Amino acid sequence: MPLIPEEPQIHESAQGPRATPANGRTAPTPRPVPGPRPAAPPRPGRPGPVRPMPAQRTPREPAVAAPGSSVPVAAPAAATPQIQLIPASAEGALDAAEEAVDLLLESGRAPGEVLVVTTGQPHPWAAHELSFGETAYWAQHDAGDDVFYADASVVGRATSRPVVVVAANGGPDAVATALPLALGRAGTLLIVCGDPQQINSVLGAGV
Repeated sequence: MPLIPEEPQIHESAQGPRATPANGRTAPTPRPVPGPRPAAPPRPGRPGPVRPMPAQRTPREPAVAAPGSSVPVAAPAAATPQIQLIPASAEGALDAAEEAVDLLLESGRAPGEVLVVTTGQPHPWAAHELSFGETAYWAQHDAGDDVFYADASVVGRATSRPVVVVAANGGPDAVATALPLALGRAGTLLIVCGDPQQINSVLGAGV
């Protein structure tokens, strides 16, 4: 089903590395809702969802395996990360991703829980750190104590993190290649900043 863009929320940025917008470009960006948290009790005046009572079922006898055989047990289904979409142009996607990271950190996420993936121009932090060599760059990734920025071409080397933020600042082909990889690296939450139609065309069928 198509993804529904999130309600824009504007906040002041407080921490986390920042991308520097191009001269003369403003980047008002919507803010995502923080990642999945334990469900809170219903607010006064706002009753929680009403679940229908399950129909009573006749208890069944447990399956008994014949000697030398085993009873097949269904494997638990893999958890699917929540997906949030932040509408942004290709030019503003990187700034939108930075705003998303700020909100995540402000909401209590540890920096080491966040991976940021760019599909076009690399994040300035990544470009700077790579100037010292890939060994030092990936050592920071392995340390896992700060937000890590990676280009989509190397995201396959990155380990999974609870939250992955994608800045869809590249062309359609780059976005189509990066999103499935980013989804595979996201533990609980995938935030995608980019063109909604383009993103839905890649992820819509699988959401």
